[in-house]
Amino acid sequence: MKLSTPVKNLSGIGEVYQEKLKNLNIKTVGDLLYHFPHRYEDFSNVTSISKIKPGEECSVQGTIKQINNTKTYQGKNLTHAIIEDDSGAVKVVWFNQPYLTNVLESGQEVSLAGQVKIREEEIFISNPAYEKMDQELTHTGRIVPVYPETEGLSSHWLRKIIKPLVEEFKDKIPETLPEQILKQRDLLPVNKALKQIHFPSSLKKAEQAKHRFSFEELFLIELLVLRQRQRLNQRKSYQIPFKESRIKQFADSLPFELTDAQRKAAWEVLQDLQKEQPMNRLLEGDVGSGKTIVAAIAALNTAKNNYQTAIMAPTSVLAKQHFKSFSKLLADFKQNIGFLTGDKDKWVSRKLKRQTIEISREKLLEKVEDGQIDILIGTHALIQGSQGKPGGVDFSKLGLVILDEQHRFGVEQRAQLTQGQEQVPHLLSMTATPIPRTLALTIYGDLDLSVIDELPPGRKKVATELINSKEGRQKTYQFIRKEVDQGRQAFVICPRIEPGDEDNNWSDVKSVEEEYEKLNEEVFPDLKVGKLHGDMKNSKKERIMKKFKKGKLDIIISTSVVEVGVDVPNATVMMIEGAERFGLAQLHQFRGRVGRAEHKSYCFLFTTSESDKTKKRLKALVESEDGFDLAERDLKLRGPGDLSGTRQWGIPDLAMGALTNVDLVKKARKDAQSVLEQDPELKDHPRLEKRVESIDRKVHLE
Repeated sequence: MKLSTPVKNLSGIGEVYQEKLKNLNIKTVGDLLYHFPHRYEDFSNVTSISKIKPGEECSVQGTIKQINNTKTYQGKNLTHAIIEDDSGAVKVVWFNQPYLTNVLESGQEVSLAGQVKIREEEIFISNPAYEKMDQELTHTGRIVPVYPETEGLSSHWLRKIIKPLVEEFKDKIPETLPEQILKQRDLLPVNKALKQIHFPSSLKKAEQAKHRFSFEELFLIELLVLRQRQRLNQRKSYQIPFKESRIKQFADSLPFELTDAQRKAAWEVLQDLQKEQPMNRLLEGDVGSGKTIVAAIAALNTAKNNYQTAIMAPTSVLAKQHFKSFSKLLADFKQNIGFLTGDKDKWVSRKLKRQTIEISREKLLEKVEDGQIDILIGTHALIQGSQGKPGGVDFSKLGLVILDEQHRFGVEQRAQLTQGQEQVPHLLSMTATPIPRTLALTIYGDLDLSVIDELPPGRKKVATELINSKEGRQKTYQFIRKEVDQGRQAFVICPRIEPGDEDNNWSDVKSVEEEYEKLNEEVFPDLKVGKLHGDMKNSKKERIMKKFKKGKLDIIISTSVVEVGVDVPNATVMMIEGAERFGLAQLHQFRGRVGRAEHKSYCFLFTTSESDKTKKRLKALVESEDGFDLAERDLKLRGPGDLSGTRQWGIPDLAMGALTNVDLVKKARKDAQSVLEQDPELKDHPRLEKRVESIDRKVHLE
């Protein structure tokens, strides 16, 4: 048997179980062996029956004195047994498992693990796990692994399948990590670690095994991103000199002073543009910190060197906003700016005479190809259809790509934009989502980081309040009415579009549709209320946002589509329903949609959760306005698996969990750098090369 052997070849795994295993991304024997426990139950301390206590979990071993089935008056099956050891006897009850009388019989020695209960002064063990003592224990009497499960696949079943595989492969798994790293970091060898992570001899050994595999997974991710960086640096890009006088002229034309943080970030970008290697920079900054200004400086400098810039946003609403912002910022600098989305209903180009005109898509694409368009703004329609396909964009001389809220853009995608030219464009990625330090070192390890960590002067603090009462809700509604009476506007954010089923844990979560109906018809029937969500067509979303920006709507009820880039200076209230459903960084971005003008602004966080952890997390938002501080807190409180976007990366759970460990991340990065310095193509480490290629296919670092 090999690690690549399909699970269908294993005894006892038919089509039904194959499908269930597929839900856990398990298709091969190797996938099963690397499906690690996420916690353990310690049943290794076997207690004398006389010492067990009600309310506690117990692990006991003894002889079955009697066992039989009965039925309750409601018709439910109960299996009763009496188990005895040298210290005494105890009653055991199993529910709806009448087959047990065919499996267990009087006189057999058994090991049990379960909860001790008391009813009518009688102590009994309820529904325990059980095993006969004539075999090596797997589910009781030891430290028992508990695995990530799916419907119809219990940890009990997984233990039965995995244990014989661990035995079969105990000396067969090839070591991936270099011997020097194993010694230097005091890590368990792979075969010993595999045994101890599944069926540990002690909790300390389980922790050592977990540490080894966490390090290995981080190390592989670091190798992946550092090698991507290495390969990018081997490519050539256009060297774009710094046009100092033009950039100074631009800075002087602004109606405000650039902050020191903006100046520093712009300088780092301009320095990168002059290099022969392609820039690969991520620009982080809180909502309203002025990232667009830095991007405009980069685009203007590129244009004044006769190179083109492509600016891509995740939505057409945000792309259109960028088009307006860049057109206004660069109005005095005679640049042609084009706007292109995938809707195929509007193709506009910024002309020299400070006016916007509509032209056909075909005409706009011709101008881009001829080099007449300096800056082209749009969604990912800019790369769809490239490389000779119909409707694609062919640039004359693309020097810079600017991405908003999508951090990754590989060499392949850049090649799509440059039609196979040898030079790849420089990349500047922008995000308002602060990235914790460990994520910056791993997931974004191939990107250089620029941080705008100060807000422009004059930005007012947004008053934030946590509300979990009916009285608080009514007061908030009254407050919103008061703000609207003074000419202001309000956002109401809901976690979902439609109401949920009654039988799931989302049933009490507010939805856009039901809140729109309630607020529009009952709470604010005299006000103009609109709704916005991701299922709407782009054209409809744009119409609604346009109405809201122009003040034709007083209140807009929306999903998280307003999280990024929506700019309505007149909005002063942000009301968030089900705030516990969002991460701190996301809530901070919602809050950043208000307080964008001179008016005092407010953010109200509504929650029905009684959890102390949830309250602690949301209070962090009340106490802090620092997005970077909040991102670090969110990582510690929720874990990386719950951070926005991280679930889709496909990163193994152990590596995901280890992202909270800065020290481990740093060590993995240092060792990966050391290996690549000595062996850039991993020719001397073929197993390592194979694993990196494998993780490259599985991990999606968008």
